Amino acid sequence: MPSLENATNVGQPLPTSMDDISKRLVAARRSGRALPDFPGELPSSLSEAYAVQSASISRWSDEVAGWKVGGVPPELRSTLGAPRLAGPIYRSSVFDVATNEEKTMRIFDGGFAAVEAEFVIELAETIKPVQRDYADTTLIDVVAAMHIGAEIASSPMADINRIGPICVVCDFGNNNGLLVGPSIPDWHTRPASELTARVFVDDAQVGQATAETVEGGLLQSLRFLIELSAQRGVTLHAGSYVSCGALTGIHDVTTASKAHVDFGAFGAFDVRFEAVGADAHVDSVIG
Repeated sequence: MPSLENATNVGQPLPTSMDDISKRLVAARRSGRALPDFPGELPSSLSEAYAVQSASISRWSDEVAGWKVGGVPPELRSTLGAPRLAGPIYRSSVFDVATNEEKTMRIFDGGFAAVEAEFVIELAETIKPVQRDYADTTLIDVVAAMHIGAEIASSPMADINRIGPICVVCDFGNNNGLLVGPSIPDWHTRPASELTARVFVDDAQVGQATAETVEGGLLQSLRFLIELSAQRGVTLHAGSYVSCGALTGIHDVTTASKAHVDFGAFGAFDVRFEAVGADAHVDSVIG
């Protein structure tokens, strides 16, 4: 995959209070330290939350290799003005996984951690931040491949999802890794009912679904991300990934857990978990 530049908003500097939120979130992730609560006053809008996220992206010493897209709870969509949200996925946390392979992924001990079965889009071309409407036929052309995969959702804040979408957006979309499995041949011509997923945690099935349950279809997450990126001035690079949202649900895990993610005929893999350690390159981001 080609080298990808960091993606940030173009705009005015953040107010000091919001910039401090970014600094504290980045410091907690770098140190592997759990946070008892949101580090400051919660921003009042998703727009402010994305500004915090962009400041954190500029502080993070890694390249953006893709984006996770998640859902906003239906009861909050009118208030927040969006059905979905997004956060960056970093190159060092993206791993290929083969069928029947086991991978170990890092989570925040004492924070929030979950595994989510997801379909993962690989982009065939670079999409500049220009407002335009994409029909499904056009979107299919910008998809190089549709993969099976899993997002590792993890944050230093144990209550990140309870606090809500604004908190999730501020903290990198609650992402801490992506597993990219085999691609699905002829994905766009297959009935959605054929695209199945099951998730097991410690041998107990915790979720099952098909692509029929994806609101708006598999391309809707990509369409949302393109529109959001245009608003933020973010370029989506060829070869980057879009994780399309939790298919079977959000399944809590700990460092003692073992997950099994099964996409039926298209492959299956196992995931174990270990605690995030302190970053050897942590620097003074506060103050």
